[in-house]
Amino acid sequence: MSESPQNDDPEQTDAFEEMVDAESRRDPDLAVIEAGSRTLRAQAGPPQGDGVPTRPEDPETDRALRAVEEELAGRWGETKLDPSVQRIKALLDILGSPHRAYPAIHITGTNGKTSTARMIEALLGAFDLRTGRYTSPHVQSVTERISLDGAPISAERFIETYRDIAPYIEMVDAQQQYRLSFFEVLTAMAYAAFADAPVDIAVVEVGMGGTWDATNVIDGDVAVITPIALDHTDRLGDTPEKIAVEKSGIIKKDATVVLAQQPVEAASVMLKRAVEVDATVAREGMEFGVLSREVAVGGQMLTLRGLGGEYPDIFLPLHGAHQAHNAAVALAAVEAFFGIGSAHARSLDIDTIRKAFASVASPGRMEVVRRSPTVVLDAAHNPAGARAAAESVTEAFDFSRLVGVVGASDDKDVRGFLEAFEPVFAEVVITRNSSHRAMDPDALAAVAVEVFGSERVQVEPRLDDALEAAITLAEEEGEYSGAGVLVTGSVITVGEARLLLGRR
Repeated sequence: MSESPQNDDPEQTDAFEEMVDAESRRDPDLAVIEAGSRTLRAQAGPPQGDGVPTRPEDPETDRALRAVEEELAGRWGETKLDPSVQRIKALLDILGSPHRAYPAIHITGTNGKTSTARMIEALLGAFDLRTGRYTSPHVQSVTERISLDGAPISAERFIETYRDIAPYIEMVDAQQQYRLSFFEVLTAMAYAAFADAPVDIAVVEVGMGGTWDATNVIDGDVAVITPIALDHTDRLGDTPEKIAVEKSGIIKKDATVVLAQQPVEAASVMLKRAVEVDATVAREGMEFGVLSREVAVGGQMLTLRGLGGEYPDIFLPLHGAHQAHNAAVALAAVEAFFGIGSAHARSLDIDTIRKAFASVASPGRMEVVRRSPTVVLDAAHNPAGARAAAESVTEAFDFSRLVGVVGASDDKDVRGFLEAFEPVFAEVVITRNSSHRAMDPDALAAVAVEVFGSERVQVEPRLDDALEAAITLAEEEGEYSGAGVLVTGSVITVGEARLLLGRR
């Protein structure tokens, strides 16, 4: 992530300086706005039981959490990539290298990282291991990013962790040309919280890329590579091969690499890296995979082939073929961690596996947050994610008519994103989220008109108005019509919609 430049390469240093000059404003990704709504908030209470925390009820705790959030928000944002990990290393050295206190499963890729991390966490927890999970970005609360035993750490613990390491953050800040970034501080907090718990194993999701990501100071026993596609091309490269070079940096010596299905050029990069560091590779479609799947009420039934054998009759309460493949990757990663397929020629207990997968939740990923009409949230934000979401919503929901609500970031391939949804959206309501990175609604609408035609596009700059407009459009066919709404385009858009709509 945004580490200070410690390179001797003048080209990298010049590029870094250009990024600094170009980014004069902080990135407010953690500030998911708790915007009010005239009618929508009254329709449902806050989400419960899905691992997404709400604001602390205690006013003093809430004030303290907001103070920490403000301090984090004042740092360099997490959407910039600097080719160095020196600052995060300096901080962790002062903290006594907490990231060396436990083994880890490290996850990178373009899509599916968070869902896969949640599945891995559930599987490990089912086998009585104490887990720490670090994922990004968050859907509603920054505290979601750091989880212990399958649940986000409390606001009190988040505050305490920050305050414990704050003096050391200041020491490193004083020694560096640029202060530690938002993501670097959160990464250090996660690693410190895991060591303090202590956890038996950490499940760590890369923020962006791999080699120079702040999380990559950890040496994962298992490196998981979810599907690679084009995203963050201005920072990671404009081909799957170039992106794979950056992401392959999480593959460490003697590790096991669990490789999801990839474009050929990306897979070649990963395999080459594995050979260079003597890592063992398990490939989806070869050593493990999805043998069968059937749509079921509330999810899907799977038969998976793992490194140690077949695992039939697994219920996964998530929608879409991509989630089935994520489940296969997660299972193989856990098997690899336990040495199955190499040291042990056996399979894991099937009842434990079934129980773990049945417990998985992935907020903001094909998540139903309202009925009559049905409103689904999905955090797809690039063309590959949009294609998966379009396939999933078509397969899982028998909508007679689907209305889209789209709020995207301005650094994304919005044309490719919208084209993926064109066959399934009868109409689309264009809007924006609260981030300064959000694409201007009129500019997004101009692209949408080219893709959908003007008669299918409506613009509502406020998200609450966009949600109301989409729900109204869905209701026009009548109570029993079976129309639905899909909110998508950005994790921030989904998080804010979630706050506005809640759960019924």
